[in-house]
Amino acid sequence: MAQPPKPNLHPATIAAQAAGAIDPASGGVVPPVQFATTYLRDENYALVNPDNVYLRSHNENTRVAERILNALEGAEETLIFPSGMAAIAAVFRTVPNGASVVVQSQIYWGTTKWIRDFCTRRQIALHEVDASNLDAFAALCRAEKPDLCLIETPSNPWLRITDIAGAAAAAHEVGATLVVDSTAASPVLSHPLEHGADIVMHSATKGINGHSDVLAGSLATNDAGAARWQMIRDDRNEAGAVIGPMEAWLLARGMRTLPLRMREMSRNAMTLAEFLADHPQVEQVMYPGLPDHPGHALAAQQMSGGYGGLLSFVVKGGAEAALKAAGRLQLFHRATSLGGVESLVEHRHTIEPHTGIPEGLLRLSVGIEDVDDLGADLGQALGQ
Repeated sequence: MAQPPKPNLHPATIAAQAAGAIDPASGGVVPPVQFATTYLRDENYALVNPDNVYLRSHNENTRVAERILNALEGAEETLIFPSGMAAIAAVFRTVPNGASVVVQSQIYWGTTKWIRDFCTRRQIALHEVDASNLDAFAALCRAEKPDLCLIETPSNPWLRITDIAGAAAAAHEVGATLVVDSTAASPVLSHPLEHGADIVMHSATKGINGHSDVLAGSLATNDAGAARWQMIRDDRNEAGAVIGPMEAWLLARGMRTLPLRMREMSRNAMTLAEFLADHPQVEQVMYPGLPDHPGHALAAQQMSGGYGGLLSFVVKGGAEAALKAAGRLQLFHRATSLGGVESLVEHRHTIEPHTGIPEGLLRLSVGIEDVDDLGADLGQALGQ
């Protein structure tokens, strides 16, 4: 069903051609959906297809999606999960009871909450640190000698940028595995494995799928023979943490336009960030593409082709003013998530009120609509 991807192809070509996926049986340029949950054996009880026994990880639609993402990621192996949190959970289940982990503070709240609960249940010492401060991160690694480190860059919703190469060096110095959540960047804009990360994670629900209709997650590595990776692979299969065939097919379809979408979303977000930075009703804009962002220079080194579609800004007047502005928006849907073709707005303090999020912060997931329309919508909502 798949032809091996040709070497040295650009991401847009890899994505558009689905890393060589076709349907040789019919000649179709789009692979079919295979819904079977179990697979035949012949009269001698040998498998008709040696790769397929039972629908956990044995499904060609999942393999197609993994091959596309693997090629875009520049990885040795990629595994797809039914959600981003399922991917995170698979990684943390490899941490021994009684060990310690270092996790970046003020990242996606769902990740933080689950890790805190999990570490409490497993007697794992959890140490949280602002990993965008590399000195603080490295010092904590040396002091605690963690088994695993997790960073998120750009972070959600603060848009902080962490030095992946520096974090990898600090983690490896004490024998730890570095995992990078690169959801906000996608494998089009950032390649953490090239900077020394051991595992890169995505909530593929977001930009990778891009159409707000699939729940998925992924992990990728350049060391498929590592003991931890073998544990993750076995755990996924044996625990059944797999994506369904239709979701895998939709994910592969979404990835065909990933480079185009990320390029347009990044352009739109940059234009809106500049607009908001000059708006009298805006107190602060958090977007790594802006030259005055504290992580701008590092983001320019670690990212290519843009800075992503996620941005946050603080409205003057606190929660009341921010909620009024969000309520006036006509094109930005008031909904949670990010990375879709449609633009979204979220009052993050409503979602996580006790985590230090400014009450006036609005998080935007910028889509692919005409940027003039989006700018006009923000302008009327803020009262220009």
